[in-house]
Amino acid sequence: MPDVKTKSRVSEIWELLETVHDPEVPVLTVVDLGVVREVREIESGIEVVITPTYSGCPAMNVIEINIKMALATAGYPNVAVRTVLSPAWTTDWMSEAGKQKLKAYGIAPPRGAAVDKSLLFAEPKRVPCPRCDSFDTKMVSEFGSTACKAHYQCNSCLEPFDYFKCL
Repeated sequence: MPDVKTKSRVSEIWELLETVHDPEVPVLTVVDLGVVREVREIESGIEVVITPTYSGCPAMNVIEINIKMALATAGYPNVAVRTVLSPAWTTDWMSEAGKQKLKAYGIAPPRGAAVDKSLLFAEPKRVPCPRCDSFDTKMVSEFGSTACKAHYQCNSCLEPFDYFKCL
């Protein structure tokens, strides 16, 4: 059973991780995004376990550096960041607060479960516009500003927007 001191340190570190932002979508923290899997004390200090949104995500090196910097600044100089690929990250791990932050930022948050079978049957994904909430939208490209987003346009307000794809 972990002692109270360990539990409070781990809780403090989770709070500190709420200040580490995703470099590609700066309104999201690594906790909102769900890439932080575990925080624990180890013999040499602290270990933070992360899972990339996809195995080739270019932001993960920056995220690792930012985690270490945030924790070092708060008095935790010995931080190991370990990347695990299994189980694979899914948009189901995003917090509801994170999804609302995406919408407020102008990116349509993922809708539904991570497994999107509509692609198998060539049905277009119905994605509401994050600006006017209209469902009268169309996909312009399966790939948006990053590989984890698709590019859409609203037929009502005519604004383009990204959709954070279910993965």
